[in-house]
Amino acid sequence: MTLHIEFWQLLVFLLGLLLSFFGAVFAGGKILLGQVEKRLDERFSSQEKSRQETRHHWDERFSGLETAAKQEAQRWQQVERELLQLKADLPLQYVRREDYVRNQSVIEAKLDGLAVRIENALLKGERHG
Repeated sequence: MTLHIEFWQLLVFLLGLLLSFFGAVFAGGKILLGQVEKRLDERFSSQEKSRQETRHHWDERFSGLETAAKQEAQRWQQVERELLQLKADLPLQYVRREDYVRNQSVIEAKLDGLAVRIENALLKGERHG
């Protein structure tokens, strides 16, 4: 028994085998790349979700801080207004110590002067009486 294969049949067989091999490698590569792409998409989507959650968290934190800063600024403005009102009312409602002492001295001097007049009037009344 002899096996007789012609060159062109061997060439066609080898070419078919080579094409099958490259086809299998291509199909395997395509499947592998498809899975890699799928994993990358999943990873990017999870990263995007995490980024959005983090952004939402920080937006809430910063808006809370902004609100607190605005409230604090309003409180300081109110304190400033109250201080200015106190500065305006202070001279009208309170007397400085020096002014009080001076006024008290004037009143006492007038009382002393009045006492002297009363004594003089009494002494004159006793002389004439």
